[in-house]
Amino acid sequence: MAGMTEKMVLKQETLPIIMRDPYLKPYEQAIEGRFRHVQDKCDELTSHVNSLNEFATGYLYYGLHKVGAHWTLREWAPNATAVFLVGDFTHWREETAFRLQRINAHGDWEITLPEDVIHHGQLYKLKIYWPGGSGERIPAWADRVVQDPETTIFCAQVWHPANPFIFKHKFTPLRSPLFIYECHVGMAQDKEGVGTFEEFRQIVLPRVVRAGYNCIQMMAVQEHPYYGSFGYHVSSFYAPSSRFGTPDELKALIDDAHSRGIAVIMDLVHSHAVKNEAEGIGNIAGDISQYFHSGPRRIHNQWDSLCFDYGKNEVIHFLLSNCKYWLEEFHFDGFRFDGVTSMLYYNHGLGKSFLSYEDYFNGCQDNDAICYLMLANKLIHDVNPHAITIAEEVSGMPGLASPLAEGGYGFDYRMAMNIPDYWIKTIKECRDEDWRPSSLFWEMTNRRQDEKTVSYCESHDQALVGDKTIIFRLVDADMYWHFKIGDETDSVHRGIALHKMIRLLTASTMNGAYLNFMGNEFGHPEWIDFPREGNGWSYQYARRQWNLADNPELCYHYLNDFDRAMLWLLRGRRHIERTRVRERWCNDADQVLAFSRGNLLFVYNFNPTKSFADYGILVPEGKYTVSLNTDNPLYGGNGLTDDSIPHFTQPDPLYRKNHKGWLFLYIPARSAVVLKRQLE
Repeated sequence: MAGMTEKMVLKQETLPIIMRDPYLKPYEQAIEGRFRHVQDKCDELTSHVNSLNEFATGYLYYGLHKVGAHWTLREWAPNATAVFLVGDFTHWREETAFRLQRINAHGDWEITLPEDVIHHGQLYKLKIYWPGGSGERIPAWADRVVQDPETTIFCAQVWHPANPFIFKHKFTPLRSPLFIYECHVGMAQDKEGVGTFEEFRQIVLPRVVRAGYNCIQMMAVQEHPYYGSFGYHVSSFYAPSSRFGTPDELKALIDDAHSRGIAVIMDLVHSHAVKNEAEGIGNIAGDISQYFHSGPRRIHNQWDSLCFDYGKNEVIHFLLSNCKYWLEEFHFDGFRFDGVTSMLYYNHGLGKSFLSYEDYFNGCQDNDAICYLMLANKLIHDVNPHAITIAEEVSGMPGLASPLAEGGYGFDYRMAMNIPDYWIKTIKECRDEDWRPSSLFWEMTNRRQDEKTVSYCESHDQALVGDKTIIFRLVDADMYWHFKIGDETDSVHRGIALHKMIRLLTASTMNGAYLNFMGNEFGHPEWIDFPREGNGWSYQYARRQWNLADNPELCYHYLNDFDRAMLWLLRGRRHIERTRVRERWCNDADQVLAFSRGNLLFVYNFNPTKSFADYGILVPEGKYTVSLNTDNPLYGGNGLTDDSIPHFTQPDPLYRKNHKGWLFLYIPARSAVVLKRQLE
């Protein structure tokens, strides 16, 4: 994408997203207007460079860099009147030799120093003066920030090791299908403390590989002052959180993952920033609107954070460069953009039901933020055509995961946020006898067919204190006292059975990707509660107890083993996410559902008490063998069926012309079975 030499072009006069969805026709002008706005902004940004890719290289210009025999540091601070570099090398005093010079009217400041003045590992900040005040600040473009364990003060750190890490493995993500393991490095260990990149690489990464996931989505990568924010109150956008180790250790983790066939995407926070002035970029040089809105739009009241002003070219430059930085410097394979709904709407989407298309085109949309998201997707896929972008978005904005050239926003996937909400609502409000397979099937498959989604039962959101995971809702306190094999209560048996069925139904109906949060695959028994004053700064609930899943005497390993078997089964069917989901049978009275994808037949009996013998389902004729059964004793089931026996369809004269027949199965209560049609 270049200003004068390369244009963003719509595919045809009538936008494909409108051809696929006629309900968008009344808003065609608005959709085209958004695209033109992006095109004009791109032309503006690239008026002095060859492409958007070249434009998004701010991290190579700003920040601290060793160039030949000199160090050069640059910072954008248009409101500053004087800037000094202070640190270990100045004994934290202002010295004339370390005073930056303003080099242009844009507000760039610069200093160049001999290489022997600054050394790897030293700490530094900027002392900035502005009209009416001054303060020490961490440079906005700092690529390494550390916290003093005693004073808790954050400082930038010189990072230029003698033997920097060198990537060894080229990698292209496998998306057919994409199975995402959402993880948080700090709480990924059994120990009560903060885990590291290296510990994750050695201990958790092999588990992810064995489990069948082919992508990890890393949370809390960007530096954040408060550990308990889960990484969502970012202060230094270019610095990997030093709590977990060094930048080189993060690179080693990513390279190792690539060598094992695992893609690594990052939970990218560009929707807001931390309010802290000493650590963050909210008041670099006395101008609170340098990066953010002023007035009532400055603060996100629900998140207690600052809102970027996407209408400023400097902000777009900062954030686009950030996207490219993580792709180029760390070889991330893409991003899950956090808080997209908040970005799209002036009211952050709060208190809105989004019941009609008018809600997406009523003037409440932030066209500057929309422009940024579209530019970001274009840039990311220009830098890496195989990159993965996912939008965390709850309003249902049409076109979010459609290509730019078709009138969309350019994301590869959108989160299917309706699915976990539906599961929670069903578990909380419906008796087991009232679960309707028709509703379940509708919710799992109700999506825009032209947009790929990430299906999931639960993410980190449901695991936090104040909410409950699915297993907690199903079993509650019995998890603590009756999860030993042989000591299960009815509640435990119910919970184990439904936990497997919920996951299988969600994963088997995906149309793009499937996601699981770390530990939920085996029903981790405790919520997430980061160290805070209210819990005595304890790490007891900010960890993952892998020992539970590995203990053959506990029921957790049933769920863990089933999750592994489910994923490997689905991974073995190439392009299953693209295969049509064909409903074969649905009976709400019996609570039985059956559908097929390719040569796989999925049969569910959600009835809590009734097992059915010789239950007839009309399917393509042939021989069927069992590939996976939730009732298998290996996964905590009762073993009421002999899964080694093949099943043959029985002919029916009414359906012979369509090559269909009746498959008669014994399906126990609260169980699901996957059968494979043997093709001759």
